[in-house]
Amino acid sequence: MSSSPGTPHPLLPYGWSDAVAAGFAAAGAHGLSPGRVVRVDRGSCEVVTVDRSGRAVSVRAGTGAPASADPTGHPCTGDWVTVDGEQRVVRAVLPRRTAFVRAVSSQRSDGQVLAANIDQVLIAVSLADELDLGRVERFLSLAWESGGQPVVVLTKADLVPDATTLSYLVEDTERVAPGARVLPVSAATGQGMDLLADLVRGGAAALLGMSGAGKSTLANALTGTDAQRVDATRDADGKGRHTTTTRDLLPLPGGGVLIDTPGLRGVGLWDADGGLAQAFTDVEALARDCRFHDCSHRTEPGCAVLAAADDGTLPLRRLENYHKLVRENERIAARSDARLSAELLRDWKRKKALGRHMMERKRGPRQDG
Repeated sequence: MSSSPGTPHPLLPYGWSDAVAAGFAAAGAHGLSPGRVVRVDRGSCEVVTVDRSGRAVSVRAGTGAPASADPTGHPCTGDWVTVDGEQRVVRAVLPRRTAFVRAVSSQRSDGQVLAANIDQVLIAVSLADELDLGRVERFLSLAWESGGQPVVVLTKADLVPDATTLSYLVEDTERVAPGARVLPVSAATGQGMDLLADLVRGGAAALLGMSGAGKSTLANALTGTDAQRVDATRDADGKGRHTTTTRDLLPLPGGGVLIDTPGLRGVGLWDADGGLAQAFTDVEALARDCRFHDCSHRTEPGCAVLAAADDGTLPLRRLENYHKLVRENERIAARSDARLSAELLRDWKRKKALGRHMMERKRGPRQDG
């Protein structure tokens, strides 16, 4: 249902735009309503949609039978969908502009979409912990692959009172985040929060990071609400407890939306070739001067990447993590290819069996004697 001419669309606070309207029209969803998924939980999802009176309402809708066994095709927080208001079920997921996808686990080849249709990926990194640059590079690889613009948000900056030390931490992060903004913030003191609010205003941002990174506190500060529960920090180490359990889409007061996500214990790469290239643009640039175009940057003579690592231009730690992430991505890709081949083989066998059955039916029952 569309809004009256001259009046704002009821889903405008949730990111409705001309592009979304065109996508909904292209879906040919006659008799269905547009909606955006704000939360997914246990086979159903909460969708903000438009009722018969033209108002935005939040409904609990079933996700229906998945059209594909691939979990990346199932409804996810941030998705635009078509909703059957009478049956309270999501009928279709509209094509995604962008999506942050990780591997479900190191033992499986499935991907998991954490947030869809996002413009920015806010990677929350707590300064209450020792800065893990390898983990930042991992998140950046997936963030670039998502199609969103990465922003590394160094949270709890108030725990680093020395300005010189904080500047070094920012510089170290910037070196491993070419093309990404690095912003130290403190929700407790307000440091950097105005800049962060300006960055996310009017778009769609996903907030991701490890448990205890302060994402819920950050989400509450950006939305100006207490939408996300925050527990007190532990006395032993000053770290926050894991409180967010679902991925929630929250409207921002200045326009736009924020998708807050649960703390991640791990984030595996999934089909991230392009993201790795963007996260490691320095390695990719050096590789152009290697003697061999297919250089693996390990033992080959004339390797410009190894030469840079030897003379300190390229930190050895960064090169080692690059190799590690490339291997991981290739391993997941190989498993995905094997799974796809197995699925194609099963489909072929089913079609062959069905064809044989249809031929036997056409021939009719066998005549003995």
